[in-house]
Amino acid sequence: MITSQSSLRRSERSRRATLDAALELCAEKGYGRVTIEAIAARAGVSKKTIYRWWPSKGAVMLEAFTEVFVGATPFVDTGDIVADLRTHITGAVRMVSTGPYGPVYAGILSELHDDEVLARAVREQLVDPRFDAAVQRLRRAQEQGQVPAGADLPLVVELLYGPLYYRNLLRKPPMDEARVATLVTHVLRSVGTNAGDSANAGDSASAGSTANGIAPPRPRDGGAPGCDG
Repeated sequence: MITSQSSLRRSERSRRATLDAALELCAEKGYGRVTIEAIAARAGVSKKTIYRWWPSKGAVMLEAFTEVFVGATPFVDTGDIVADLRTHITGAVRMVSTGPYGPVYAGILSELHDDEVLARAVREQLVDPRFDAAVQRLRRAQEQGQVPAGADLPLVVELLYGPLYYRNLLRKPPMDEARVATLVTHVLRSVGTNAGDSANAGDSASAGSTANGIAPPRPRDGGAPGCDG
């Protein structure tokens, strides 16, 4: 059956209204008090329509959050891996820990243990694409000599972003920009990176650090380069 353009437009309007309603209600009532019935009423659609597109409230919230998160936290490539990681992680922290979207994310996470379908959707729609984007950004930095060739890039991503999930799950205070900068510095040092070294690094090197706050690797015994302890 051929779907008319008008039908497609109506479907998109209904989908958009549903996602907007879910976010609005979560901000007003809190995640736990939002129901499919309330979302349907606010969006002006039927429960049947919602369940035709999403299997649960968590799935509605996930799609709504993912669209906002991806749009608000693009993984830019300025050529400086240190600056790019700091920018992206800081943006991610703000999205999942503060403002109107933090409670949405926390509510989604609270359902993962008992909802394997939602857990798989979180991995496929939100976590895996962002994880892959971070690995690709690090791989480009690796090709440019900013990250050592032997670095385990997926592990580096886990080390960089793990604290964000840890703090969110345990409801610890979110990292501020200074803490994010320290995190990026320590993780990149742990793999012996020279990221941040540049033509003007000589001035800052005399103070023991580069312009991006990463000290040049100290030589090990015998003069071979190594990473800071």
